[in-house]
Amino acid sequence: MVVFAGFPVLMLAPLQSQALARVPHAVHGFFSRAGGVSSGLYASLNCGLGSNDDRALVLENRARVARHLGSSGERLLTCHQIHSATAVFVERPWAADAQPKADALVTRTPGLVLGALAADCAPILLADHRAGVIAAAHAGWKGALNGIAEATLDAMARAGARRASIVAVIGPCIGPAAYEVGPEFEDNFLAANPANARYFRRPTPAGRPHFDLPAYVAERLRAAGAGLVEQTDTCTYADEARFFSYRRTTHRGEGDYGRQISAIVLT
Repeated sequence: MVVFAGFPVLMLAPLQSQALARVPHAVHGFFSRAGGVSSGLYASLNCGLGSNDDRALVLENRARVARHLGSSGERLLTCHQIHSATAVFVERPWAADAQPKADALVTRTPGLVLGALAADCAPILLADHRAGVIAAAHAGWKGALNGIAEATLDAMARAGARRASIVAVIGPCIGPAAYEVGPEFEDNFLAANPANARYFRRPTPAGRPHFDLPAYVAERLRAAGAGLVEQTDTCTYADEARFFSYRRTTHRGEGDYGRQISAIVLT
């Protein structure tokens, strides 16, 4: 048995999208928090370099993800995510401490593993197998509202993808039952488009609104021309055994939280 820091190297079992699994020459996974080497608040597959977890453990977790997808740890790339509408085209690896400030990565280069980190925000994996273009994006509410879906599709198109051929899958994120927001949050979306009212509901007439993030992101992707859009309908807040959740951590007053990763690679 191979052991790292006293932990056995376990086989990972990420969630799979049937739509992406049918894409030739691409391998993907929406990874859970299980199968890593971190402990405590970060147990166990914490892939967030921005967390306060031991850096060596995070790098080992990321290497496990890369190996699972047939690559190596130094070729797993993630952004310094800033809730923006910025997508970056990637041709070669960079150092772990040289991440660009952006929220989506796009490549045509086989072997580069593109990852999106999340702990309630919506990860999106995308592929156009005909053009050989893939992407990974991070969509929190601010990035979604400001256009990260459109920016990612634009960057893929500049790399040669055809929008109608793009498969886009939204991974595990916070669901509407858990995503209670304030009226000012709702006002931001209604000011952008009054039709966004359909993504809000109130459990009781006097209650605070709840926001359907995955449905909103899916509609933005469809409106921007993605050929096939799918979502996993798995709530990170509700499923503590499998997923980290920023909101759950906040409600408990915990000092920090781990990040799961969703990743895709061209073979």
